[in-house]
Amino acid sequence: MESRKPTNEELDAIGAELDALRNEVLDDLGESDAAHIRRIVRLARASAIAGRAMIGLGIDPASFVVGVAALSLAKILENMEIGHNVMHGQYDWMNDSTLDSRTYEWDNVCDSSQWRHYHNYEHHTFTNVLGLDRDVGYGLIRVSSEQHWTTKHLFQPINNVALALLFQWGVGLHDMDPVRVMFGRTDSKEAEERRAEFPRKWRQFLRKAGRQLAKDYVLFPLLTPWNAPRVLLANLMANGIRNVWTNVIIFCGHFPEGTQVFTRDEIEGESRGHWYWRQLLGSANIEGSSWFHVMTGHLSHQIEHHLFPDLPAWRYPRIAERVRDLCEQYGIPYNTGSLAEQYGSVLGRVFRFAIPPSLASLLPGLSAT
Repeated sequence: MESRKPTNEELDAIGAELDALRNEVLDDLGESDAAHIRRIVRLARASAIAGRAMIGLGIDPASFVVGVAALSLAKILENMEIGHNVMHGQYDWMNDSTLDSRTYEWDNVCDSSQWRHYHNYEHHTFTNVLGLDRDVGYGLIRVSSEQHWTTKHLFQPINNVALALLFQWGVGLHDMDPVRVMFGRTDSKEAEERRAEFPRKWRQFLRKAGRQLAKDYVLFPLLTPWNAPRVLLANLMANGIRNVWTNVIIFCGHFPEGTQVFTRDEIEGESRGHWYWRQLLGSANIEGSSWFHVMTGHLSHQIEHHLFPDLPAWRYPRIAERVRDLCEQYGIPYNTGSLAEQYGSVLGRVFRFAIPPSLASLLPGLSAT
């Protein structure tokens, strides 16, 4: 589809239509939404208990493999369909203290209060705005020609693999902005603010990460001491599987070919409709089955999530067709594809933007970098 920027009148109309769609869903929230999230919580808990029992009490390879799979499933469901969505406030209306966005703490080394700051506020407010949304490449990976190339980007294919394997640690350190704290200019107000709040956030991170490490690598191995090495290895593998899956889904929602970045000047005086338009251009969907969508925390509908981050995510598939129709009406690209297509596109950009622009301009097909 040929893309064009809507007029201001069209942006106002887009804002009004999407606000109306959001209000329509809000007015319909009820027992089915509560039943869904409680069903997923029960499933995650049952999967964790079954997995840990097979890992801790089993002695054969089959129970180890199935146990790791069950524990990985539990961690993925807890982090994505439960933790991520609960901390967005999607279920605050239930007045259930166990699903309260302000107090929920997830199975992840990242402190939930830090996640809510950099993700809910920074990322969802300034989506894909260079210099304001630090999720654009996570400070490691150049994903757009608008990002300045430096020597570190030569290594981003390797860094991308390391980030995927250790994703929860990257997420856990992200809000502290350690690169800016260590290397930011002394006359930079933003760097000074990061340095001032670093000690408090560092202590929060150490407390949360320490609890997670003690749980997975001390407590559970000691509960079945005759199987301690097996339990430790299984927890390491389950955390690694969750890390890679989460990384792949999030990258597919933000960095495939066609997603766009913006400058600070472009959001000056931004209207509600313009904010919606930026979310539509800055995110992408992944096609799949209903179960696949649950396994992604419904971040397979990243476009709808960025439009309505506080609506229960399992509603996204039901409103996606209307969002897509609106995009077609106003000539706005609706970026969607299979998991293989979207992640293949992401990897292509990781490799392409690793190349220095001066060299890329000499290579056929890479002149745009």
